[in-house]
Amino acid sequence: MTDTAIPSVDSLLRLDGRASVVTGASQGIGAAVALRLAEAGAKVIVHYRGNEDGAQAVVREIEAAGGCAIAVGAELSDAEQVQRLMSTAMKRWGTLDILVNAAGVFPVKPFTEISLSDWRTMYASNVESVFLCTQQAVGPMSAGGFGAIVNVASIAALSPGPEHSHYSSSKAAVVMLTRSCAQELGPLGIRVNTVSPGLVHRPSLRDEWPDGIDRWERQAPLRRLGEATDVADACLFLVSPASRWITGHHLVVDGGMLSASVY
Repeated sequence: MTDTAIPSVDSLLRLDGRASVVTGASQGIGAAVALRLAEAGAKVIVHYRGNEDGAQAVVREIEAAGGCAIAVGAELSDAEQVQRLMSTAMKRWGTLDILVNAAGVFPVKPFTEISLSDWRTMYASNVESVFLCTQQAVGPMSAGGFGAIVNVASIAALSPGPEHSHYSSSKAAVVMLTRSCAQELGPLGIRVNTVSPGLVHRPSLRDEWPDGIDRWERQAPLRRLGEATDVADACLFLVSPASRWITGHHLVVDGGMLSASVY
């Protein structure tokens, strides 16, 4: 199906009337995405797994700004819980238009010490969650003739690092899953894209890894860490009318780190 309407400049980043689900939205990048989508006019389901207090704080912030949001808990490796999460939007608002898969884990461990349980946990959190959420979103989105899905991967999908083998490979799987879904779901009116952040600031990060932060700030062309809002803005673009003819794309948001000179 084809939408030939050309949005005005003022409406390019507006999401008024759209219903969205943001996974892993109780903190960090997911929380920033939820806040940004709400600011653009979307109704937001703020998903959390264990941090209900954080999710409720995000909901309160959205509501205080005049937006609409609810917090919903779910274990994303459980297909039944994922189905309930996605159906909540339909029950509440009668539509599901936008999905941002931001949930995931980031443990590090030397390759020779990774157990099969470690491996499976990584893939359940970072890949199976995306698969299940996307699959459950297809029905409601295709029924409405519109869908915009963004999967949050990582520059680790493109550039391996020490003790990241299970993480990097899981994020690479997300990138290819995104492209595959874009191909199959495009005829249903559903766009699917990936955002891959670089190193994003969080509290205590500089204390935990001061030498790594120093290296990043010296080598990255833009000379700073990312902020969660930098990633959220990229997600907003990819679910908005401004990207209406973009699908299957992998947008790197890393301050230019992958373009830094190796010499």
